[in-house]
Amino acid sequence: MTTAAPMTKPADLTLSFPAHDAASAPEPARSHLAQAARTFGFVPAPLARMAEAPSTIDGFEALNTLWGQTSFTALERETVVLTIAVFNGCHYCVAMHSALLARRPQNAALVAALRAGRSPEDARLAALATFTRALLQGRGLPDAAAEQAFVSAGFGPAQALEVVLGIATYTLSTFVNRLTRAPLDPAFAAFEWTEPGS
Repeated sequence: MTTAAPMTKPADLTLSFPAHDAASAPEPARSHLAQAARTFGFVPAPLARMAEAPSTIDGFEALNTLWGQTSFTALERETVVLTIAVFNGCHYCVAMHSALLARRPQNAALVAALRAGRSPEDARLAALATFTRALLQGRGLPDAAAEQAFVSAGFGPAQALEVVLGIATYTLSTFVNRLTRAPLDPAFAAFEWTEPGS
């Protein structure tokens, strides 16, 4: 007569991402975390986890630097970023970039519209947000109406390619934030956002 083998607990096969600081991170990532701490007064949770792979944090920081050098104004860049964050369902980026925009009270309506996935009242920003969303939905191929509105708003081929750069930069960021399940830092808690239907 045979006896059943004892039950063994299955191994935990989920990923766990350490929250690094400038002292614990792999050496190539430490300068990024030190700079973030100087900028924010703390190391944002996503960067603390992204630092586990120095090439990833290097890539994000390099792309983000280039994104800041585009022809878009700061308000236009934030419009693109918040549109991407909502589309990708990134709770952290939506909260953080809402907080950045909300530093100016006149942006309240813009923040509310973008967080809800609606077009802003400003026609130029609406065309930019719609074009960004159309690029995401079309995997690089926007629908004709979005493209026409983008051109009518005064944007051209260079700005279209710069939107793609923004999408590359913040797809990296939003995917990292979702993958690592980075918790929302208290500094952005007032702008907590939950993806509709979740």
